[in-house]
Amino acid sequence: MEIDRTLYRGRPPETRSDREERCYALLDRLGLEYYRVDHEHADTIAQCELVEGLLGCTICKNLFLTNRQQTDFYLLIMPGEKPFKTRLLSKQIGSARLSFGSPEQMERLLDTSPGSASVLGLMNDSDGKVRLLVDRDLLKEEFFGCHPCRNTSSLRLRTEDLFQRLLPAMGHEPTFVELPWVIED
Repeated sequence: MEIDRTLYRGRPPETRSDREERCYALLDRLGLEYYRVDHEHADTIAQCELVEGLLGCTICKNLFLTNRQQTDFYLLIMPGEKPFKTRLLSKQIGSARLSFGSPEQMERLLDTSPGSASVLGLMNDSDGKVRLLVDRDLLKEEFFGCHPCRNTSSLRLRTEDLFQRLLPAMGHEPTFVELPWVIED
């Protein structure tokens, strides 16, 4: 993956996609400090490793999930290297079997696409149809890494700012879950 090895503070000087611009506008309106690395498409956590080194934090895994009936939707954010089994999460949140939501559902509810899912997409969920699930291990980190709803840039913000200022401004209260690092079958 080709990457600009520069760590920038704040938004880019040139105009980006509408999705990305809305993310920067929200962060700026809230007065949050954030840093940015620009890169080629990073669709997987493995592709984000070099970016993580430049940002000085790990980029979260963002999973867009739905129940069997496709009536309840969830955005799970968790450490990128942590394994995931739907059955372990389903038990904790009292939901029927979970599966991945479709790209169309993600587009409609979060105005983003697979590979670009981000906690920042919740700003587009003004009806509160997506429930935010947060792996408790993320609270241990000083910084939080995510995409600005487009996977050609990655951001670093303070974890404290995410939970105390950004999520309340987007009208989403997290549900904390505890997922294991080792999964025994």
